[in-house]
Amino acid sequence: MDIEHVAFNVAAPPAVAEWYTKHLGMRVVRSIPLPPHTHFLSDQSGRVVLEFYHRPEASVPDYHALDPLVLHLAFTTSDLAGTRARLLAAGAAGAGEVTVTPAGDELAFLRDPWGLPIQLVRRARPLGG
Repeated sequence: MDIEHVAFNVAAPPAVAEWYTKHLGMRVVRSIPLPPHTHFLSDQSGRVVLEFYHRPEASVPDYHALDPLVLHLAFTTSDLAGTRARLLAAGAAGAGEVTVTPAGDELAFLRDPWGLPIQLVRRARPLGG
């Protein structure tokens, strides 16, 4: 079996979708303009899909309070420092400094403007096959 998507209940799905498409290179593959304002976004590979929606009957998590080690969305980049600076200028907040693992991977945590933790990753050696 394959994972189809990962879903997040957020307060403002259209704004979240706009920010992710504009600043993280994602694209809307399906949206519903009426409540719950669902937006399915695909990454550039087309293999990973995120769903952002607002369901008031379920509480929106306090993403600002979540430690990025508990939950985060990780995005690869070939220019970690440049991408980090660009996202900070676009409204993201820093959630730690750039670190380098013993394997040579560069990592940095940020939060999108709604508090959802994002990790930027530049792998010394790509994951998977």
